[in-house]
Order: sequence, then structure tokens, then C-alpha cells
Amino acid sequence: MMRGLSWVWPAVLLMLVLVGGAASEGSIAGSTSRYVRRLAESVDLPYDSPYFAVPNGINPPQQVHLTQGDYDGRAVIVSYVTVKLSKPKVRYGKTEGDHPWQAKGYTTQYKFYNYTSGYIHHVIISNLEYDTKYFYKVGTEEEGAREFFFTTPPAPGPDAPYTFGVIGDLGQTFDSADTLEHYLQSYGQTMLFLGDLAYQDNYPLHYQVRFDTWSRFVERSAAYQPFIWTTGNHELDYVPEIGETVPFKPFNHRFPTPYWASNSTSPQWYSIRRGPATIIVLSSYSAYGKYTPQYVFLLAALKAVDRKVTPWLIILVHSPWYNSYNYHYMEGETMRVIFEPFIVAAKVDVVFAGHVHAYERSFPVSNIKYNITNGICTPQIDPSAPTYITIGDGGNIEGLAANYTEPQPSYSAFREASFGHGLFDIKNKTTAVWTWHRNQDGEAVSADSVVILNKVHS
Repeated sequence: MMRGLSWVWPAVLLMLVLVGGAASEGSIAGSTSRYVRRLAESVDLPYDSPYFAVPNGINPPQQVHLTQGDYDGRAVIVSYVTVKLSKPKVRYGKTEGDHPWQAKGYTTQYKFYNYTSGYIHHVIISNLEYDTKYFYKVGTEEEGAREFFFTTPPAPGPDAPYTFGVIGDLGQTFDSADTLEHYLQSYGQTMLFLGDLAYQDNYPLHYQVRFDTWSRFVERSAAYQPFIWTTGNHELDYVPEIGETVPFKPFNHRFPTPYWASNSTSPQWYSIRRGPATIIVLSSYSAYGKYTPQYVFLLAALKAVDRKVTPWLIILVHSPWYNSYNYHYMEGETMRVIFEPFIVAAKVDVVFAGHVHAYERSFPVSNIKYNITNGICTPQIDPSAPTYITIGDGGNIEGLAANYTEPQPSYSAFREASFGHGLFDIKNKTTAVWTWHRNQDGEAVSADSVVILNKVHS
């Protein structure tokens, strides 16, 4: 879609509503998709797959990926790996092939049981201009330098359109490749990644080589647009029986987050502003009870949001708080009971989650009057509450979650067990369009779509 034609999207939106391709939240009854996808077991890509190929050179930078490097979007963290020790630096500029500026970073390395990582380099490029395309080069010419590019977001503001891609539980299977290739055809500008990356812990001794193959696999996307990382259960890598007792150690070495920029004390929870949205990332597998650091952080982060500047408020978490599949049923309940009153009061627009290997979208719903301990658990449709979207259907080795609870709960708007990705397309301060795209369809086709109205400005 051409964003320069400001008159196009309202016309397209009206057409979608008229033909039933999109609907406003709460305007239709919930449904379970009749689409029947083959439920064959997922298969990991072989280690000699072209997706995992090491680039040419004597010490070429590989596994290149980006994330946001500050609170407001004027910095990026460029991360990459070399087999031999190399100076961590990135050259960059506004013209392809011309890199007049340079940023230096730091190098880290970790051991996990009998595995030693390559040299992992992280470089923060700061003081970037908004809404600008930059070309950057990693590595020296002698080593096998490589050039990529990225585009910074618009300045935080109420009417800047912006599109987020959303993927969870990706893995590195043939289905994962379909998901990533499908997403690359879209117009997503930044990836909201909902946790469970490489599934290295599905292999003996949490086989860390899987992080290397996965990072080369996603480079075709992650080297060109920031991935906003959420940690899932597969990133814990807590294995005391082999002496690994530091949770999230490999993840924290490989995938830095700008947690310091939002006064967080942990890489696992943080917040950023990007264009018209504030995004708050939470950790399902870190302590979140009353007065814990994560609890204190969330309350402060919600209080700091200025909806006049960033009208859209999004939360990322791994384990869903509302889930009508039999898989991982109610696993997010304690976190919901503790945090839901605060996010309803803050008028959060959307909560994205992964973990369940299927797709589900709720109506705006809350259950703040009750909790599971009092025996009266009755979620209610609440226009001031968030929409909950579970999209843990990236293509992982564990396969799809194909069994639903029956009957379908009244809060559940749409559910389907297929692999795919989503797009959260913010039009302005009042309106966004959410679309979910199953892998079997063309990118222009959405298997589920809905118009989401802003909780503060609509």
C-alpha cells in the first residue's frame, strides 16, 4: 500500500467492512475457523540448508540483527558474530556504499556446558535522524565486509502512520521458513517478536549451535529492521543438572535490549516509544509478584506514557492471559490477576502473546472483578479493555496446538490452528487495522482482520 496516498486507506477500509473482510471489534460473534490445515509434524531445516549458510570471507560478520537502542527510536543496536576476534565497529551513512561515520561497541562471549560461542559484537548507533534510511557496513574489507540498511521511525507523535510485524515462536523448521518468507513480502517496518526463538533446548544439552543457525536464518529480516525482543520459556536455558544456573544467559549475550533507557533493571522487561506507539515488554518467566522489580517497573512505565504523544499503547508478553486452547491453558493466569487491573486502568490497546502454537484474537475483555481463587471467573466484554492476540504460530518444531476448549468462550472472537504472521497497521491516533496472514495464502490475503479503535482518542 502506498502511504503517500492518504486518501487510499479510508476507502480501502470502507470497502473491507462492506464486503466483510474486516470488522470493528465486538461487531460480530466469535468464531472458530473451519479452515483445516494438515496437522503433519513440523520438520527442522537441515544444517546444510541455504538459510543457514555462512557468508563468504576469512572472518565474515554473520548473524546480523538490529533492535532499538534507546527509548525514542533515534538509536539502533547492531549485533553480529565473528568466528575470530574482530574490532566491534559499524560504519554508516545515508548513501549506499558511502559510510562517513563510525560507531564502536563492545564484544562478549559465553560458554554453555561444552559450547563456546563466537565473538558477539554489539554496537549502538546513536543520534540518528527520524524517518531516514541509513546504510551500514560491518566487518573489514579483508575479513569480508557486508552492507545492510535500515530506516528509522518517525518522531514520536500522534498521527504518524506505522506498521508493526508480529511473530511468535518461530523456530527453524520448513514452516518457519514459510512464515519468514511470507512476512518479507509484507510492508511491516519493525518486528514485535513474542519469544521462543531457536528452540535449542529441544535438543540435548540445550544445543547452542541452534542459536547460530537461527540467527543466520532470520538475518534476511532482522538485519534490515529492528526486532523488539520478548523472552519466552525456550530462552530460559536454566539447566542446573549440567551446571547452567543463570537464566537467560545465552539470550542476554546475543540479543541485547535497551532496558536501561526506560529505567528497567533487567533486559527481560523494558519499554520503548516507536512512532505513534509506546511498547511495554514483560517477562512471563521472571518474578512479577507485588513489589518485585518487574511489578514496580510496569507501574512506573504505565504512568510515564503520554497518550498525546504516543496514542497507541501495546504490551508484549509470552504466555497469554486469555487462551481458549487446551495447550498451556491458564498458564498466564497469575500474571493476569496481578497486572490486568493496571493495564485496564491505563487503557492499553492491545496485548500480544505467543506460547500457544496457534492464532486467537479476543474481543476487548477484562476480568478484573474476579480471579481464579474466588471460584467466579467470568471474563466480560469491556470496551475500555485491551484486545488480546495470541500469535505463537511462527512454525516451531513442536507443531500446532490444534485442540480447543469447547464451547468457544464468549470473549474469543476468532481462533485457528495454522502457522502465520500478523501486521498491526497504525493509521493515525484513532484507528489501526490488525490482519493475520496464514502461510498458505498470498500476502494480500488476511485470514482474520479487524479495525481497532484507540482506547483514548476514538
